[in-house]
Amino acid sequence: ARLLDVPVSSCLALIRTLTGLGYLYETGRRQGYYPTGRLLAMAQRIARADPVLDRVYPSLVELREATRETIVFAKLTQDGRVVYLDVLDSPHTIRYAPVAGEFKDVHANSLGKALLSLLDAPAREALLAGMPMTRYNERTLITREALFADLDRSRQRGWFMNSGESIPDVGAIAWPVTLSGEHYAISVGGPIYRIEPEQENYARILRAACTALEQQA
Repeated sequence: ARLLDVPVSSCLALIRTLTGLGYLYETGRRQGYYPTGRLLAMAQRIARADPVLDRVYPSLVELREATRETIVFAKLTQDGRVVYLDVLDSPHTIRYAPVAGEFKDVHANSLGKALLSLLDAPAREALLAGMPMTRYNERTLITREALFADLDRSRQRGWFMNSGESIPDVGAIAWPVTLSGEHYAISVGGPIYRIEPEQENYARILRAACTALEQQA
């Protein structure tokens, strides 16, 4: 109730409804509730019916096989955050391990930068105007001027980079892709020590995958 900012009574009513429908179960008296397998099955049915995820999934698999790093497919939300729509984990033991459904700030995220690059200047300014540019560490870009300069450099070199700007020692490169008029982006992420030496090679593979997806439209 606190996280959703709703009355406790409303939250309890919702929990009872979900429990009655078989999506939650009580782990023990006054010990809380947990999702059942029915909720997972419902989520899997929704994912299978998503035409965009269904369309891009084979390309995401190919990218993971080619790079052996974590692949993320994302887009911008209405409030200007990055939402991870799908995540394919790297097979490495040491890897970047985000979760589908996560939200990230655009200014400290390779996918966010790639998505910002598709907006015209007024739209970018409007999106960032009321958004705090949180400093996660000394590498984080915390001014619009620094961010826009980084976007310009990224377009010219052919990939958008996050080099430990949000999570120390984690790097990622990203590139935008437009499908049926909607803007998305794909990233290749992992430990900086593996990503940075391969960034040009991974960027070439990533751009080719995005171009192929757009040509399928």
